[in-house]
Amino acid sequence: MSKQLPAIETLFTDVGQLIADARGRVAVAVNAEMSMLYWRVGKRINDEVLQGKRAEYRQQTIILLAQRLTEMFGKGWSEKSLRHCLRSAETFTETEILSAVQRQLSWTHIKSLMYLPDNLQRAFYMEMCILEQWSSRLLDDRIRSMLFERTAISKKPEKIIERELAGLKDNNRVSPELVFRDPYVLNFLGLSETYSEKDLEGAILAELQRFIIEMGSDFAFMARQKRITIDNRDYKIDLLFYHRRLKCLVAIDLKMGEFEAGHKGQMELYLRYLEKYEQVAGENAPVGLILCSGKNEEHVELMQLGQSNIRVSQYLTLLPPREVLQEKLHRAIEIAKNKLANSDEN
Repeated sequence: MSKQLPAIETLFTDVGQLIADARGRVAVAVNAEMSMLYWRVGKRINDEVLQGKRAEYRQQTIILLAQRLTEMFGKGWSEKSLRHCLRSAETFTETEILSAVQRQLSWTHIKSLMYLPDNLQRAFYMEMCILEQWSSRLLDDRIRSMLFERTAISKKPEKIIERELAGLKDNNRVSPELVFRDPYVLNFLGLSETYSEKDLEGAILAELQRFIIEMGSDFAFMARQKRITIDNRDYKIDLLFYHRRLKCLVAIDLKMGEFEAGHKGQMELYLRYLEKYEQVAGENAPVGLILCSGKNEEHVELMQLGQSNIRVSQYLTLLPPREVLQEKLHRAIEIAKNKLANSDEN
C-alpha cells in the first residue's frame, strides 16, 4: 500500500492540474463571450433604438429595458449596466473589442478603459495592461496615479505616440520612452518627513516588489551598492537592474534634493564602466536613471543627458492630490511639446 502512495500523489497532482487548466480556459472563454455580448447589446440599443432620439426618450427606453431584462434574466441588467454596454459600443469598434477580449482583457478592464477621455491615453493603458498583465485593480491604480502623463512618451508629438504604441501592439517592441517615468510615485515606502539616501535605499529594498511594480514589471533586480573599482578607487552604484525588453543594464542613483550638474559625470562614469566590464554580447548600452527629490528643469535640459543615455526623474514619497499632480504633469507635457515644436521650426 505504501508503495502506491507516491503514484497516487503524482496522479493527484496531474489530474488537479488538468482541472485547474480547464477551469482557467472556461473562465477566459466565458469572459470573452460576456464582453462581446455587452458590446453587442450596447450597439443594438445605440444604433437601432437611441440614435438621434431625444434625451428623455433615451432615458425612458433604458429604464424600461432594464426592468424587462431584469425580470426575465435576473441581476446584471440594471440601468447602470446597460449604460456600460452603451459606452463600450460608443467607444470601441467591433474589431477593437474583439482584439481586447482575444488578448484576455476582462470586462472590468474594458469598463475602466472605455471611460478614459483620450484615444491615445486609452491605447497606452490597454497595451501596457496587456504587456505587464495588470489586474483590473492595478489598472485603476495606474490610471489614478496618471501613469500615461508620467511616462516620457506623453511628451512626444501624437504621431510618435501612435507609432510607439503600434510597435508595442504589433511587434511587442518597447522603447525607453514607454519605460521611464517622471515622477515616480514611491508613497508606499512609508518614509518619515526627514530621511537620508540610505533610508530611501533601505525602504526601496524592503518594498522591492512594489518598487518594481511602479518601475515596470520588466525590471529585474541585480544588486544594491554595486561596488566597482576604477584606478584603485572604489565607487558604489546604489541600485542595479536589468530591463528584459530593452535588453540593457539600468543603473539607478538615488539623490536627495534637486538635480545637480555633478550628478551627470558620476553617472557617466558608472555607465562607461558597465559598458566596458559588465555588458555582454547582444545587450544594448546601459542606461542611467538619476532619481532626485526635485528637478531643475533648465539644468537637465542644458546638460543634454539623452546623449549620454542618462535620464533624470523626480520621486514622490507622498502622492499629492490628483488635481495638483494633474496640473503639474499637464504643464510639463505642454512645455515639452512646445519646445519640440519650436525646435522643429528652427
